Amino acid sequence: MKKIIIGSDKSGFPLKEAIKAHLTQLGYEVTDGGTLNEEEPKPYFEVASAVAKRVSDGEFERAVLICGTGMGVSIVANKHKGVYAAVCENTYAAEKARAINDANILCLGGWLTAEIVGCAMVDTFLNTEFTQNLEEWRAKNLRNARIQVKNIEDEIYK
Repeated sequence: MKKIIIGSDKSGFPLKEAIKAHLTQLGYEVTDGGTLNEEEPKPYFEVASAVAKRVSDGEFERAVLICGTGMGVSIVANKHKGVYAAVCENTYAAEKARAINDANILCLGGWLTAEIVGCAMVDTFLNTEFTQNLEEWRAKNLRNARIQVKNIEDEIYK
């Protein structure tokens, strides 16, 4: 996967720009879902909803959202069907968000995350697959759990 969408509010703008440059350097096609400049910031809920909709619609498999703490964008993104947005504060959490929870949006805090750490977290998130490096019994349980979560989601979104 070499295509990703990223977005932030003003609080996450510097970290978003650093991650965007990092991913571009690695050969990713990066779509910026906003804020495009600090003088005209978009609120976290607008950016998170717009980015999450594009993941929900299947246009993008994975995304990165950034606000001050990562929590606001996560709450909004998780309102969309098929979106599993995880707030992470280190590479271990980013790895487990993918391997255990099959998260498809990484949410970061611009006030909390250094650029070098944010880039490392994104790398980990993008390079970890669901159930990667897990014992077979655990992977089987998690695959079943993913089905059950999707069933719950289908009931909610009828």
